Amino acid sequence: MPLIPGKKLKQQDVRVDIVKKLKNGCMKLVDAFVDTVFEFSDQTVHPNQTNLSPVEEIGAPVAVADIQGTLPQQFPQGIFLRNGPNPLFGGLKSTRSMFGRSSFIWVEGEGMLHAIYFKKHINGEWHLLYNNRYVQTESFRFEKHVKNRPSFLPAVEGDAVAVVAAFVLNWLRFGEVNKDMSNTNVIEHSGRFYSVAENSMPQEIDIMSLQSLGVWDVCRAWNRPFTSHPKKAPDTGELVIMGIAPTKPYMEIGIISEDGKRMVHKVDVKLSRSSLTHEIGITRRFNVILDYPVTIDLNRLIRGGSLIKFEKEGYAKIGVMPRYGDADSIQWFEVKPNCTMHVFNCFEHEHEVVVWGCRATDSFIPGPEKGLNKFEWFSQRFKPVCVTDEQNTEDGSLLSRAYQWRLNLKTGEVRERFLTGNQFSMDFPFINSAFTGLKNKYGYAQVLDSVASSNSGIFKFGGLAKLHFEEPQSGEVSLLKDSEEEPIKVEYHMLENNSFCTGASFVPREDSLQEDDGWVIAHVHNEITNTSQVYIVDAKRFSDEPVAKITLPHRVPYGFHGAFMPISFNK
Repeated sequence: MPLIPGKKLKQQDVRVDIVKKLKNGCMKLVDAFVDTVFEFSDQTVHPNQTNLSPVEEIGAPVAVADIQGTLPQQFPQGIFLRNGPNPLFGGLKSTRSMFGRSSFIWVEGEGMLHAIYFKKHINGEWHLLYNNRYVQTESFRFEKHVKNRPSFLPAVEGDAVAVVAAFVLNWLRFGEVNKDMSNTNVIEHSGRFYSVAENSMPQEIDIMSLQSLGVWDVCRAWNRPFTSHPKKAPDTGELVIMGIAPTKPYMEIGIISEDGKRMVHKVDVKLSRSSLTHEIGITRRFNVILDYPVTIDLNRLIRGGSLIKFEKEGYAKIGVMPRYGDADSIQWFEVKPNCTMHVFNCFEHEHEVVVWGCRATDSFIPGPEKGLNKFEWFSQRFKPVCVTDEQNTEDGSLLSRAYQWRLNLKTGEVRERFLTGNQFSMDFPFINSAFTGLKNKYGYAQVLDSVASSNSGIFKFGGLAKLHFEEPQSGEVSLLKDSEEEPIKVEYHMLENNSFCTGASFVPREDSLQEDDGWVIAHVHNEITNTSQVYIVDAKRFSDEPVAKITLPHRVPYGFHGAFMPISFNK
């Protein structure tokens, strides 16, 4: 009798082995097809875009000794982290094939973390270290360590047939349609740290070594990427997240327990389209959902159009959902068409939910449609303008400004206006995170150098701004015809010529009692000397010289978001 089941098991093993061999053989044929038909090439880098070029991993932390000024004794110990794209194999690639051309867009590229370690000895002396390291997602490991050459086909921008072919071939070969970039932000929850981006699952990071520890799926309760800007809820400490997808459900919202071990709540928002929403807002009681007309549409792609498109005549809405609500509980507010990738903060005031963000009238993702010159497209939309955004022109359409929406939950009325005049454009806003979801007085942002941005065809931020939300800007006259009130007060910290910042973040003073008692820290790169530094600016003396300028031993390419993580190294 025992021989019979053994014989069956042997036959099963043979079948499994045959299926495995067939599958491997098919994959080899698909790989051979891609290698034969597709030609990878480097994308052209404009002379004014050289600091987008990738750098190598340095391998181990190195001491930082070149410090101009003085690090304050009240500055907390911790790690200043910044995430950003650092494409493998020398830069972003394009492909050409029988299907046409496709390219990775400028926000793609493997994530690299840059870390500055601020350690203070018992005698009060500071000891600083710098390190960098790739976020080692599964696709990074495969392409870098297994293939050691470009393998994933660009699947966002290009000829529609080429993009569809990239979708199909990437899926057949790798089980996913695009690479896991994980290149946008770094967050902390329950004492653990994660690299995040809209196109990949969160990657847990050991921030002491910058080693990637694997995907965070909240004990298998979350199966999609989530926003690069999740929010910790006031009072509960729960993490409010949001994830988008090109297929239904287009958007889901999740709430993770304070200890990071459970998904307390998850709901399909039931959007009617896939909106490329980058951020979610919260108040003490509500989640704030942005639905603007930057859409991902597979049907449009199949019909020969763009996968991602800013629909200029499309609608824009803001939804207010009770923290543990569902799609039916959302109160939607129609707002003027816009593209708002980032918010300062949201809070409740009487019957209103107030949203402060950085609003533009066009989207830098994905860029120009087929046939248009990419450099000229970006250059025109970064041109400085001193007129209203209602003009019938593309000039300056990517220039975002601080904006306010007041959403009346009782009447359904919306009041919206610019908070600042149009002397400067700003984006990548941040606040003292202790005030997330609560009424706050101050916000900060990176100030766009529109001339340098127009001349280079990329974002270049030539300064920092401190916004006083409760104070009017005396002496400034707004040119914006829809402004009902005087613009708010803004202080500026402008950088030296040809110096540009990224990853700015607020660092509160230890045991501080005032909202703006602390520092703004940012990466700064000088394009003339090709040196990278970290600036520390006193938030209360915002326009003064930085209290410290830290010169780094290696170049840091321009990137996206930064965060300061307080850590006591002496324990």
